Amino acid sequence: MPAEHVPAGGDDGDFIRTPSGALVPAVLDPFHVALRHVAPSGLIGDTGQTKGMRRLEAISGKTVGARNLWMGETHVPASTASANHHHGASETAIYVVSGRPRFVFLDVEGDEPREQVIEAGPGDYVFVPPYVPHREENPDPDSEAVVVIARTTQEAIVVNFDDLDWSQVQIPH
Repeated sequence: MPAEHVPAGGDDGDFIRTPSGALVPAVLDPFHVALRHVAPSGLIGDTGQTKGMRRLEAISGKTVGARNLWMGETHVPASTASANHHHGASETAIYVVSGRPRFVFLDVEGDEPREQVIEAGPGDYVFVPPYVPHREENPDPDSEAVVVIARTTQEAIVVNFDDLDWSQVQIPH
């Protein structure tokens, strides 16, 4: 039985009645009306990488057809610091699963630029604004740090560079 068009009336828009009888907004394509599940074995390592860490992609256009979101996890081995990098126009939210990672960025307020450090632990959240140069460090000599990352861009934007320095950041106008 094909999907049936159902006029909603008013400002609610039109709906489609699916073969199972469910009403869904007509503006949604069939792919975006069902939840998607990604098990740990389905994580993809073929994403933007930064030396000293390993990113695994879970939710993205590539894995589930997401349009505006990227989510995955990052592993930083014991006694390791990542390379300096930023994530372009993407806002990044980080949730610390395990370990005691440090997030280092350049504070440009005040008289002289200086490195600032956020020390985090399990259960903490960290927000990284667009284009902010930073690096992750794991000072623990015995355990890796694992964090879950969500980004406002559909793909994992990663721009690596040599120094923790704003002079290498190119922001499009």
